[in-house]
Amino acid sequence: MVGMERSAWTNNNNLVARVVALHRDTNAAGDVFGGWVVSHMDLAAVTMAEDRAGCKCVTVSIDGLVFRHPMMVGDELNVYARITKIGRTSIAIEVEAVRRIRRTSICQKVTHGYFTYVAIGVDGRPRPVDIAPWLPQ
Repeated sequence: MVGMERSAWTNNNNLVARVVALHRDTNAAGDVFGGWVVSHMDLAAVTMAEDRAGCKCVTVSIDGLVFRHPMMVGDELNVYARITKIGRTSIAIEVEAVRRIRRTSICQKVTHGYFTYVAIGVDGRPRPVDIAPWLPQ
């Protein structure tokens, strides 16, 4: 499709967040802060991790982020995510940020990365991902 630049796995089933960039989200050059993009990616992915783990999850690593296109005020940020691996206490999630340029159908990949989370029990320590959250730990 013309104007589309994103990975084949990104579709509405993997869309986990959509937000519009505002003036307050910019740096002195007028571009949206990269940290703003990453924070939305992290918020979307940790929600997915916590839904799967049934408990609090914390970010332990973010790998492979390279910014390919800037976000501008008015652009719509679409965050896509999918679980790629579940370990004993961890969940790895592939996350892609795609901008839709304001008032167009043009989409461009902003960045892409791998986020890893660890499930945390009520005692504040790592706990297995696959235990039911309502069972005593």
